[in-house]
Amino acid sequence: MCRINSVRPSIRSILALVIVFWFASPVYPGAAQDTEWHRRWYAYGGDAGGTRYSPLDRIRPENVDRLTLAWTYRTGELAAGSPVAEKLTFESTPIFFRGALYLSTAFGEVIALDAQTGAERWTYDPQVDRSLNYSELTSRGVSLWVSSENASAEPCAARIFIGTIDARLIALDATTGDPCSDFGEAGEVDLAAGYSAGDNPQYVDYQVTSPPAVIGDLVVAGTSIGDNWQADTGSGAVRAFDVRTGSMRWSWNPLVVETEGADGAGAGARGAGMGVDGAGAASSGTSQPRIPGAAGTRPAGAANAWPPISADPERDLVFVPTGSPSPDFYGGLRPGDNRYANSVVALRASTGEVVWSFQAIHHDLWDYDLAAQPALVTVTHEGRSVPAVAQATKMGSLFLLHRETGEPLFPVEEHPVPQSDVQGEVTSPTQPFPVAPRPLMPQGRLAPEDAWGVDEASREECRAVLEAYSNQGIFTPPSLRGTVMYPGNGSGTNWGSVAYHPQRDVLVLNTTRLATLVQLVPHDSLEAERARSEAAGEQVEFGSQRGTPYAMKRRTLLSSAGFPCNPPPWGTLAAVDLSSGEVRWEVPIGEHGGETVGMPNAGGPIVTGGGLVFLGATMDDRFRAFDLATGDVLWSTELPYSAIATPMTYEVAGKQYVVVAAGGHGKMGLPTGDYVMALALP
Repeated sequence: MCRINSVRPSIRSILALVIVFWFASPVYPGAAQDTEWHRRWYAYGGDAGGTRYSPLDRIRPENVDRLTLAWTYRTGELAAGSPVAEKLTFESTPIFFRGALYLSTAFGEVIALDAQTGAERWTYDPQVDRSLNYSELTSRGVSLWVSSENASAEPCAARIFIGTIDARLIALDATTGDPCSDFGEAGEVDLAAGYSAGDNPQYVDYQVTSPPAVIGDLVVAGTSIGDNWQADTGSGAVRAFDVRTGSMRWSWNPLVVETEGADGAGAGARGAGMGVDGAGAASSGTSQPRIPGAAGTRPAGAANAWPPISADPERDLVFVPTGSPSPDFYGGLRPGDNRYANSVVALRASTGEVVWSFQAIHHDLWDYDLAAQPALVTVTHEGRSVPAVAQATKMGSLFLLHRETGEPLFPVEEHPVPQSDVQGEVTSPTQPFPVAPRPLMPQGRLAPEDAWGVDEASREECRAVLEAYSNQGIFTPPSLRGTVMYPGNGSGTNWGSVAYHPQRDVLVLNTTRLATLVQLVPHDSLEAERARSEAAGEQVEFGSQRGTPYAMKRRTLLSSAGFPCNPPPWGTLAAVDLSSGEVRWEVPIGEHGGETVGMPNAGGPIVTGGGLVFLGATMDDRFRAFDLATGDVLWSTELPYSAIATPMTYEVAGKQYVVVAAGGHGKMGLPTGDYVMALALP
């Protein structure tokens, strides 16, 4: 941050909460190729493939320093009040359609604004119960579907879809904001019907936090499920619904049960296994997906797709990024690689059947969800134009896969990794590492001699921790002794995802660099450990992991002075040449004390035809424009609150606007606000 004073929280209080925080797309005929639609930012990721690219070029390196505020809108979210307001977030990215912007708030209110003036056109409040303790308190945006007939006078010919944190999928008339009465029951589908939240009904754990994907006449919704409160947290099914009627067309469950060898490890070919509804097969009809824990299934859940799903209408494919199975830090009840967890999975959009899958982490024990939206790119590879998927990760690895087969375009090698000494745990002997691009954050051991601090006392404190904990580098498994996770579970690229410039074959992404301490705690000593931590004033998070032998305890690795123990920068922005796999440039992002040291960040970048990268994301309340060619900061402005969201851009009446949500982030320990801000040239 640029300053520390009595008004702003300390860097310690902010970073201590980072671990707690981390944790389309319309189809119009020819939408993927239609230039006019592509200029309009019609989906959360700019287009159905999540490229976050706009060809607009009115704002360029030579005039970006003239950007000024065009209009401001305030959502009023904070005025409504909530007992969980300290967790409030504003991660929304608006979409554009017919001169209007559509966005959502954390509690699922949908707002339509005049794109030229910021004047409110309509609002819709789904009346989410604000008294409940939601695992995640966010909504990253909405999705758009337009009827092929496009009869503008017909109600709901254009529909806005939102998934809510209380597990509803709602369809609204884009013109009026009224619910589409022909969709589900009075405009909504209850996604949680038949779902059990365990023995704590006041803890809501089945949510939708990212915009659903829209492809053809289907709207495809993932789920956000808490990972650490018990072993069986419920199904992480991805489901497709008819955009007009709301009837379920198919359901795909990422959970699998792997066959076991004599040693208890997964037998046969890597990833061999049986899905809950068959070998990863989809189930059709209107029935709800089966919940894990039934006869013949393992006591595990999640592996859910909580980030945005990407769509390729031309190939009839959706690309699903999945997370870790539950619980995050103990896998003794889910032996084997857990095939479809922590994977990019290509599903046939019309049927839900698996076309291919690529697993980025085997048998995840580190909460290394694939948190970024898969970016659908077309790259020049070995002299050929190749449709591809670019998948960023929390580990700082970037995988580039053939879009039709899932084969890596650059070699991926299986390297031996540290093994677990925890009874009942069987660690994967290897993990995949791409040869190119190089890692976009350190992945080696954070050795005691690497400890960083503001003074010698801080460095010595960090050195002592690094020596005391299990610390063998990336993929060191959780332990009873305590483990240094580096990268931590809040590192790398998260839900802000990446941006891709197709003409320059360059992909841009921001990363966070932090270490996490995680420790397994036997259940019979959990309460004593809680009391000890509270008495010591430790800022830690506990997860009960009920149904397993161990609870978990974790925190960001900080010194008592409040700074990370790993050296800065703690946040970077990089540009990768996807043809060669080379990193063109990498720069720190975010200021502290007037110096660009690189700060933890969330939210993502966009790139434009004008050769610019726009990025909020950092914790220092600034919004910046970077030169795509060099990474140089060409312009920045201070916002009323941090922009922990991904911006967007569009054009109206010959003027290009750049819009970003500036609302801080309660779960990151930042002050919270409700600003939507549009910038343009005078």
